[in-house]
Amino acid sequence: MSQTHSNPLLEVRNLTIDFDTRHGALRAVDDISFQLAPGEILGLVGESGAGKSLTGTAIIGLLESPGYISGGEILFKGERIDNLTQEEMRRLRGRKIGAIFQDPLTSLNPLLTVGTQLIETILTHLDMNREQARKRALELLEEVGIPAPDQRIDNYPHQFSGGMRQRVVIALALCANPMLIIADEPTTALDVSIQAQILSILKKLCYENGAAIILVTHDMGVIAETADRVAVMYAGRLVELGPVDQVIKAPKHPYTVGLMGSIPVVGSQAERLIQIEGAMPRLTDIPNGCAFHPRCGQAFELCSSRKPEMRQLDKNQVACLLFEGES
Repeated sequence: MSQTHSNPLLEVRNLTIDFDTRHGALRAVDDISFQLAPGEILGLVGESGAGKSLTGTAIIGLLESPGYISGGEILFKGERIDNLTQEEMRRLRGRKIGAIFQDPLTSLNPLLTVGTQLIETILTHLDMNREQARKRALELLEEVGIPAPDQRIDNYPHQFSGGMRQRVVIALALCANPMLIIADEPTTALDVSIQAQILSILKKLCYENGAAIILVTHDMGVIAETADRVAVMYAGRLVELGPVDQVIKAPKHPYTVGLMGSIPVVGSQAERLIQIEGAMPRLTDIPNGCAFHPRCGQAFELCSSRKPEMRQLDKNQVACLLFEGES
């Protein structure tokens, strides 16, 4: 397993997610395992459809039918949480685990002021009266960089810009001082300057509160700027996992190499960026063996029939037959 904290905050063990369809069960997340230490930011990266958001959704217990966890387990502070009732999970989700989603409009109730939403959330999870909850709500709005929070607290979501709404969503996620935050594409819809501010707020959270964050994104720039470690997913499988500088500067898996080569580097003399040919397979059409082999320039015969296992290679873990025997 990964070289993380001796007592991980979160452990995902052999997580498998299937979807029931007319043609039988389709595998969307295939046997992935990783750990997360307190205060650590783990970037979960890959193309659309890789299974990143599904993994985050499963951890916070919001996987919707026809999707379901068909194998493995999820442990939070050493206790299994994937088998909790909806009510038990709801209490845990607000109190110990927070969530930040890509579109703040889906996380906020348009009919209630942001103050009402913050105060109700605080009252649900913390032992406070309404006056204390309002004070806490004002502190949170200030913490996430909302100017003049005492005036803005009684505004409705539509009265905020996209960037400000996302800050309100972060404030909502922080209401009960959660130990773990799942942030699913939290900056995708924002311009670059707002994006940097939001990422700065998330990093500050980790350092000051000891919260751990799973940052789900397809943006390697965001990962490079924010994460401590990065997990690369392809077609529902984990293909590489390691410290962010190692994965960016010395990627091992051919897919990760292609991902890193497709990012422009300031000052680079390269005439063309690397392009990964083809597209990620649909769930109905995932190849046997290594799912990446039809697009891989280094594939050999065994790749089409044998599924590679994750193995330790230097500081990274890699699932690729090229490195078998080198761990």
